[in-house]
Amino acid sequence: MTGDDVRHASPAAGGETPVLFTGRRWFFPSALLHELDPDAARAGRRPRRTARDWVVDFSCFLLAVLVGLTAVDALADNPRVPHALAVADQLIGALACAAVWLRRRWPLGLAVAMTPVAFVSDTAGGAGLIALFALAVHRPFRYVAWVGGVNVALTPLFYWLRPDAEIPYLVSVPFAGLLTVAIVGWGMFVRAKRQLLVSLRDRARRAETEARLRAEQAQRLAREDIAREMHDVLAHRLTLLSVHAGALEFRPDAPPAETARAAGVIRESAHEALQDLREIIGVLRAGEPDDTGRPQPTLAALDTLVAESREAGMKVALDQRVETPAAVPSSVGRTAYRIAQEGLTNARKHAPGTEVTVTVTGAPGTGLTVHVHNPPPEGEVPPVPGSGQGLIGLTERATLAGGRLEHGHTPAGGFEVRAWLPWQ
Repeated sequence: MTGDDVRHASPAAGGETPVLFTGRRWFFPSALLHELDPDAARAGRRPRRTARDWVVDFSCFLLAVLVGLTAVDALADNPRVPHALAVADQLIGALACAAVWLRRRWPLGLAVAMTPVAFVSDTAGGAGLIALFALAVHRPFRYVAWVGGVNVALTPLFYWLRPDAEIPYLVSVPFAGLLTVAIVGWGMFVRAKRQLLVSLRDRARRAETEARLRAEQAQRLAREDIAREMHDVLAHRLTLLSVHAGALEFRPDAPPAETARAAGVIRESAHEALQDLREIIGVLRAGEPDDTGRPQPTLAALDTLVAESREAGMKVALDQRVETPAAVPSSVGRTAYRIAQEGLTNARKHAPGTEVTVTVTGAPGTGLTVHVHNPPPEGEVPPVPGSGQGLIGLTERATLAGGRLEHGHTPAGGFEVRAWLPWQ
């Protein structure tokens, strides 16, 4: 079977898997096409004969007639068979040959009916073998075993009651038994081949479905990574812009030097946010990170992050007890940096004016611990929309890195974020 003969479409977006047969459809059995076509099975219609089916059915009918004619000659030469019995045998054989055309629609019923008919009629022997073959092709083995076993069991009795005039009894019985077993084996082989084709179709369909699901999952994970990166990066920059813009709004009489410094911080933060956004959009367009972009921050850039926050007016105390921050693996250091960045961003939004303490400790073999803590704010702080999404992303990021992250309010009313990351 080649791709030009039978083609099946890939699963559609809605989950349907239509199978379209084009090309030499006439070359395949209608039963196989019916099994491979899910629309036909759902509609409940019977398979229509193809050109191949008509050729095979006519050949089977012709073979049954030829076997019957051979038996007619044998009956004419057998003096122990009365003329009336020979005529009745021929009439039964003709009806049996005509019934061969029903072998596709009722294979089990035809095989069961042909068992007694072939026992009483010599000319119906060919039709009986064809019915047994059709049963082996279209029905499971348990039906074939029962009907075939009855035929084999009746063979010695048949030749005992109606012995062949030319072939000895001890030769006729084994030959007929072997012929029955061969017909059944051939039919089972054809059925097994068709089932193999159906199983290959199902396997290909499952493979296509799994490939589609893997692609969708990969796209979803990529979107989540990009969304998490955008939140971690842009939220920090935009909160700096918000703090300095608010200071300029509420202090229009500030000294020119302070106003210029705040405007410089706003300009620098806007430039950094634009650069980060451009890099993320570049990843979306190219499908992979841009190697020419800025390197991802690691633990060594934590001092710069704290300095930016202090320039924005935050009170930040950094307690870094890692002797060589550059020795921290890049993936672990990047996760630790994002955790500290998110902690400072949350403190700036939910507890403005408080002093934030960032503590980083660890060593190879014991892991890296990041602790961000801030006391409760003074006075009421208006709620910020979308709060909590960054902490959810940080928890997932720490879990993916093989660590853990905990966050929540302290007994004194403050808030803390504590994370542990593996450092091999």
